[in-house]
Amino acid sequence: MSFEAWLVFALFWVVFVTTPGPNAANCIQTGMAFGLKRGLWGVLGILTQAALFLLLSAAGIGALIVAAPDVFFWVQVAGAGLLVWLGVRSWMRASEPIALPERAGSIYARAFLIATVNAKSLAGYIAAFSQFVQPDVPIWSQMWVIMPTALTLTALSYIGFTALGAGLGRAALGAVFNVTLRRVLAGCFLFYGLLFGGAAVHARTI
Repeated sequence: MSFEAWLVFALFWVVFVTTPGPNAANCIQTGMAFGLKRGLWGVLGILTQAALFLLLSAAGIGALIVAAPDVFFWVQVAGAGLLVWLGVRSWMRASEPIALPERAGSIYARAFLIATVNAKSLAGYIAAFSQFVQPDVPIWSQMWVIMPTALTLTALSYIGFTALGAGLGRAALGAVFNVTLRRVLAGCFLFYGLLFGGAAVHARTI
């Protein structure tokens, strides 16, 4: 992966993990309830889910490239479409409150479960891998760059949300889930989706 490609991926992942959603809400609530130190167990749960999804996504995309290279184009288009869908959905829901999960079970298990069933997570991982994996480069050699970048940015983001909850309490919810901020981040998803979709179509026609 070139530096330019890595930079685009890193910027995309920053938008992906900082856009407010169930994971962010859970981290803020956990920080408010248990403080930063204990709240880090929730971040660990999210990182476990992220590592699992990264590996599964890589295995699926890699198998698809080997078995049916032409189908990979349509996966790229579908991934771009998912990003556009995330952008539109986030924009429309920007003024709606994000439901805070009930306290139940351990901090780690609750965070892992919320991250796993989160529609944003599923769509984001599929979209990311369909756009950033290079078909002509072995997938697992690319993972040496993709996985540390994704996990580091994920950890920094959700540690930040947990620290906000621990330090600012209820005020953190208003600051992070501001309607304008949520719509700016939604616009980023729309931009990435249109950009990647256009790039895939352009590459197909060359």
